[in-house]
Amino acid sequence: MSTTTELLKGAAELFPDEVVTQAHVRHLDLPGAGRFALITLDNGLDHTKPTTFGPQSLANLDKAIDQVEAEAAAGDIVGAGITGKPFIFAVGADLKGVELLKKHEEALAIGKGGHDVFKRLSSLAVPTFAYYNGAAMGGGVEVGLHCTYRTVSKAIPAFSLPEVFLGLVPGWGGCALLPNLIGADRAVSVIIENSLNQNKQLRGKQVFDLGIADALFDGADFLEQSLLWTASVLKGETEVVRPEVDRGEAWDQAIERGRAFADSKVHGAAPAAYRALEIMAAAKNGDLRQGFDAEDQALADLIMGGELRSGIYAFNLVQKRGKRPVGAPDRSLARPVNKVGVVGAGLMASQLALLFLRRLEVPVVLTDIDQERVDKGVAYVHGEIDKLLLKGRINQDKANRLKASVTGSLDKAAAFGDADFVIEAVFEEMGVKQQVFAELEAVVPEHTILATNTSSLSVTEMASKLKHPERVVGFHFFNPVAILPLLEIVRGERTDDAALATAFGVAKKLKKTAVLVKDAPAFVVNRILVRFMGEIQNVIDEGTPVAVAEKAVEPLGLPMSPLVLLELVGPAIGLHVSETLAAAFPDRFKVSPNLAAVVKAGKRGFYVYDSGKPELDPEVAALLVQGDSVLTEEQVRARVLDAIAQEIGLMLDEGVVAEAQDIDLCLITGAGWPFHLGGVTPYLDREGVSERVIGRRFLPQGVASVPAQ
Repeated sequence: MSTTTELLKGAAELFPDEVVTQAHVRHLDLPGAGRFALITLDNGLDHTKPTTFGPQSLANLDKAIDQVEAEAAAGDIVGAGITGKPFIFAVGADLKGVELLKKHEEALAIGKGGHDVFKRLSSLAVPTFAYYNGAAMGGGVEVGLHCTYRTVSKAIPAFSLPEVFLGLVPGWGGCALLPNLIGADRAVSVIIENSLNQNKQLRGKQVFDLGIADALFDGADFLEQSLLWTASVLKGETEVVRPEVDRGEAWDQAIERGRAFADSKVHGAAPAAYRALEIMAAAKNGDLRQGFDAEDQALADLIMGGELRSGIYAFNLVQKRGKRPVGAPDRSLARPVNKVGVVGAGLMASQLALLFLRRLEVPVVLTDIDQERVDKGVAYVHGEIDKLLLKGRINQDKANRLKASVTGSLDKAAAFGDADFVIEAVFEEMGVKQQVFAELEAVVPEHTILATNTSSLSVTEMASKLKHPERVVGFHFFNPVAILPLLEIVRGERTDDAALATAFGVAKKLKKTAVLVKDAPAFVVNRILVRFMGEIQNVIDEGTPVAVAEKAVEPLGLPMSPLVLLELVGPAIGLHVSETLAAAFPDRFKVSPNLAAVVKAGKRGFYVYDSGKPELDPEVAALLVQGDSVLTEEQVRARVLDAIAQEIGLMLDEGVVAEAQDIDLCLITGAGWPFHLGGVTPYLDREGVSERVIGRRFLPQGVASVPAQ
C-alpha cells in the first residue's frame, strides 16, 4: 500500500459522511492523433450539489490515474484529460471533512494527500489536459494547474481560488503553480485580491485573458471543441506559447502589493493571506517541491487555527442558514405580490423602488409630499435602469418595460388602492410613521401587507393605533440597498403568520438574506454597532485620543474603523439611534455630547481627506470636550469587546434572535464583518471574552472552533 493510499484511507475513516466523487475513465479516438483517456469527475448528483474532493474522492482519482499512467507507459494512449459533470468542474476540498479534524497530523495528511494525487497528472508519460467545463474553485482549479494544458468554457460563471477568503491558502498547488504560470502580479490578484474582495469570481473569458487557460470555447459544444483543439496540439498543428514569467523585481513588487492589500483588508488580523504570500514569494525560484511542502505545512497550521474554523462557519451561515431562515412561517401562507407601493421618494425609498422593480418585475409606485420629490424619485430609478442598459446588463426591451412599470403619485388612494405590499421609508420619527400607516390603512385593500423600513423604532408601537396591526411587519434594509444582502424581518407583537410569510417570500424574490428578529430597540445590527461605536465614543469623551481609540480595534480586521463607519451611516442617524437605545437601555447606552456637537455643527464626520487618508478634521477637534482618563489601545479593545459580548448575551436572553448564529449572520451580511471572525461570537469565544463577561461560550466547542479531542 502506497503512502498516499495510507494517508487517504486514514482520512476517509475520519469522514464517513463524505459525498464521494467518482473518477470515470473512458477512451476516445482523437482525429488524426490517436487514443485518448478522459477522466470525468462526477458525484452522481445534479449541478445543485457540486463535485468536491474529500479523502475517498481523492482516492478514486488516484485509482483512475493508476489506470491512465499504466496506459501511458505502455504507449496505449497519446494523452489524458480531466473534466467535470454538466455545469460543474469541481469546487475544491469538502469543507465538512475539514471541520472534523482534531489533530495537526490529520490536517497535514489532507494536504499531502491532495498534492500526491494531483501532481501525478504532471508526471505522466503523455501530455495532460484540463477542460474547465463549469464552476471551478479551490482544488478544482488546482487539479487543472497540474496539467500540461487547459481550456475553459465561456459559460463558466464562477472560477476562483477562494481559500484566503475562508482562512486557508490554495494548498494543493495553487500558491506555487499559479505565479509560475501567469506571473506573480496576476497570481496575487487571483489568490489575494479577489479572495479578500468578498470572494470575487472570474468568468471564463477572464480566466483565458489571465493566461490560466490556453484556449477559450463556447459552452454549447465546449468539450467537443476542446477535444478537437487537443488533437491539433498533439499533432503539432497548434503550438501553445506562453509569455515568459518575470522572476526579477516585478515578482517582489507583486508580493509587496499583495501584503499592502491584505493589510488594508484584515490589518494583520488573519494569517491566511500572509502565509499564501510567503509561499508565493518563495516560489520565485521555480522549486515546486519546496512550494508544495510549504503549502502542506500552511494548510495544516491554518486548519488547526480558529480563523479557518470561523471562516467555514461563516460560509455555512451564508450558504445554508441564510437560505433557510429560522422561524419563518410556512411559505404556503404567503400572499401573492403583484404590485408594490413605496411611501417616500428620497434616496432610500428610490433604492427600494428600484430593487422591487428589478427583482419582482411588478408595477411599483412611489408617493411623497410634493410633485418635485416624486419626479426626482422616479427619475432616479429611470437613471439607474439606463445605467444597466449602458453596461449591457439588460436589453432595450427590458429597460422600456421596467421604466413603464415605475410611476409616481401624490394621491395615496389612487397609488395604493390595488397594492399588495406597501413599504414606508419616511423620516425616522414615530409620530410621522404612525400617521403614514393610518393614511395607508384607509386606502389599501384588506390583504395588503404594510411594511416599515425603520432602523430602530418599535414596529408594535407603530402599528398600535391601526384596526389591523396584524399585517404590519418590519422590513429593515441596509445601505447601500443593492449591495448589502441582509434584511431584518421584524415580527411585531400582533404581526400574523400570513404577513410574516409574505415578507419572507418577498425577501427571497429580492435575493436578500432574511433573518427573523424580535421587535426590540434597534433590532440586531444597529444595536450591536451602536454599542460598539458608543463604547469608542465613550472612551474618546473620557479623554482617550481619537487615534488611539480607532487603532485599538484594528486587530479585529473590520472593513472600516468605527468613526469611518459613523461617517458612512451619517452622524445624525448614528445620534438618533443612540438616543433611541439610550432611552430603552440607559444603563448601557449613552448619548455622546461630542457626537451631538458634531451633528449640531453640520459636520458629515470626524475626518477630512485632504491628503487622501483620513485625518481628524480641525473643526471637529475644536468641538471635542474630553475628560482626563486616557486608556491604552489594549484597554480600549478589552472594554469594547466586553461591551459587545455583554450586549449579545442580553439579546440572546431576550430572544431577539433564535441563536447566536443569527447574530453572526446579521453582522456578516448587514455590516460586512469578516469571515475570519465568523461574524463576532466565534472570535469572542476564541479570545476568552465570552466566558469572562457572561460566564459561558456563545457556541459549543467544535462549532467555529477545533473539536475537543
